[in-house]
Amino acid sequence: MQDQLIDTTIACWNEAAARRRAALAAEAFAADATYVDPLMEGRGPDGIGAGQARFPGLRFRRSGRVDAHHGPLRFCWEPAAGDGPAVAAGTDVAELAADGRFARVPGFIDLAPEA
Repeated sequence: MQDQLIDTTIACWNEAAARRRAALAAEAFAADATYVDPLMEGRGPDGIGAGQARFPGLRFRRSGRVDAHHGPLRFCWEPAAGDGPAVAAGTDVAELAADGRFARVPGFIDLAPEA
């Protein structure tokens, strides 16, 4: 269940088609969900899904395994151009809503590209 939720989130970040991205965001995030990391802040599925436009030419992928205990879960991600090496990396720690979707997701940048 958690793997599927994270895979849906990653698919949302990668989806260029607005209608499909909105559907994926609504599947992964509760209506009042929040996502915040040092690069962006979004509220609700529409606001969170809109972050996809900030990374043209990059595809996100999950890295490592999902770690969960006492409710919250943690997963790592990395964007890359195609199948190339990661250009950045981050970790998200998520709290779930009662319906199993993400309610609150603070993210952390583990590796940032050099300016």
